[in-house]
Amino acid sequence: MIAAPPAVRLLRRHLRGRGSALRRLAAWSALESLPALASGLLLARAIDHGFLADRPLTGLAWLGALAVLYVAGAVGTGRIYPWLAATVEPMRDSLVREVVTAALHRISDRSPDAAGAGASQVTEQAEAVRALLGTALRNVRQLLSAGVAALVGLTVLSPPLALVACGSVGLALTVFAAFLGMQVRRYRAVVREAERIGETAAVIVHGVRDVAACAAEDRAARTVGEAVDAQAGALRAYARTRLVRLPVLGLGVHLPLLALLALSPYLTARHGLTTGEVAGGAVYLVTGLQPGIIVLVDTGGTLLLSLAVMLGRLAEVCAVPAPPPVAAPAAAPGSFDVETDHLTFAYAPGAEPVLTDVSLYIPEGTHLAVVGPSGTGKSTLANLLTGLLRPQKGTVTLGGVPVPDLDPAWLRSAVTLVPQESYVFAGTLRDNLVYLCPRATAEQLDRAVEAVGLAETVDRLGGHDAEIPPGGGTLSHGERQLVTLARAYLSPAPITILDEATSHLDPAAEARAEQALADRGGTLVVIAHRISSAERADLILLLDGPTPVIGSHDALMRHSSLYAELVGHWHT
Repeated sequence: MIAAPPAVRLLRRHLRGRGSALRRLAAWSALESLPALASGLLLARAIDHGFLADRPLTGLAWLGALAVLYVAGAVGTGRIYPWLAATVEPMRDSLVREVVTAALHRISDRSPDAAGAGASQVTEQAEAVRALLGTALRNVRQLLSAGVAALVGLTVLSPPLALVACGSVGLALTVFAAFLGMQVRRYRAVVREAERIGETAAVIVHGVRDVAACAAEDRAARTVGEAVDAQAGALRAYARTRLVRLPVLGLGVHLPLLALLALSPYLTARHGLTTGEVAGGAVYLVTGLQPGIIVLVDTGGTLLLSLAVMLGRLAEVCAVPAPPPVAAPAAAPGSFDVETDHLTFAYAPGAEPVLTDVSLYIPEGTHLAVVGPSGTGKSTLANLLTGLLRPQKGTVTLGGVPVPDLDPAWLRSAVTLVPQESYVFAGTLRDNLVYLCPRATAEQLDRAVEAVGLAETVDRLGGHDAEIPPGGGTLSHGERQLVTLARAYLSPAPITILDEATSHLDPAAEARAEQALADRGGTLVVIAHRISSAERADLILLLDGPTPVIGSHDALMRHSSLYAELVGHWHT
């Protein structure tokens, strides 16, 4: 048995369970097609047995029957759309779940095409599949109800006419099929080039600081421009294949109609066709076959083609290779000493490293402040210490164990990272505070709130059970940071990293919160927003230039002119 293409398997998998909706959709579509099926026959009867036979009431009766069928077809059309939605919408939801999950797996595994299969892009493609499938189902019904019904009705009306029409339509379909493979290849190139634009732009955005530092703006713009020009060329090449619609329409629509009209005197005189049959045949060709062929060319050349290419691309994304056998996670380390060894990191291949050859030892329980001018890699270091980024060279170890070898769940419970952008979710204030320590007691909650300086905000909101709406409601940026700092205070994690997490607090509030987290115990790493944060730390890491400097406040004041300048500027 020949296996179905991956795109077909993907679509079939996500339409599974929609059989009932599809059957009802087909049944109402059949009712909708009745006017197209009977229009030529009834018109021929009205002309031949009614009006031309001097029986106008009989002719009107046949036309009345046709009107009844049009009313029934309109009822069928109205009942189609709910079942169309019941087919397409659930498919979209399940498809988005699968492709986003697969894309995130590729990104986390750093697959070669991870950038091109980014979660944002494949989500857009999945949404495009939903829209294309819905439109295709609507138009395919039109093709079936108009084109096929017209051919069936024409066969019943006059087999010789049907034979000529089918021959012409078959020739048109052959021409269309001959160009279909080229259209698929060229449209797939359009999709690939669109993904390459996203990949190229992502690399440049990640390395924008290096671009600015190297004055490479023109080169970056040229690189993105080349990707845009490549997609424009692919679009032009695909557009040229659309010219095939001209011969297809000529062969499938215009030629049969012109032949019928030109030969109608001969057919009526020599082959016994009646005037009504000629008129009915013209109706089938104009109102049935012509719309069907147009739908085939336009839908098949755009919607169905786009749908096939998009599904094929999503099938590639969803075909996540089986992961290689992974060794069991290392046991929890015996200590929480943090060490980096010759750490080097850049945001893009070939870009200037943000951090170069950084070796650092942070004993358990140390209060470390990281300072330096903007753009020297302070936040990058925080993400490397937590395992959110992986270095190109060097290692990060926790208790002597490389961070990538640790159980991710254990690592997240051992290290708390508080970023500058505070995350406050909808729910009660208590829910927000105990997120990292669900079993916190009321006493622990009160102690954390008081320690970081959140008590006044709690009183203003009306207690821990106050509801916080989506977006944080009336909480200021500073209050949101205090909520996340209290959350970190309650966390049982022995390592806390603040990445400019106090930037919206005044110096006094910042000092109180940082001192509370230092007194709480464990290791505290502060990506400093102010030099005053460094003056409270046990050790200070100064990032600037190729050689990082580490030492106490007094030692750096004596031996680092840059640090002394930063302190002097702050106090001035």
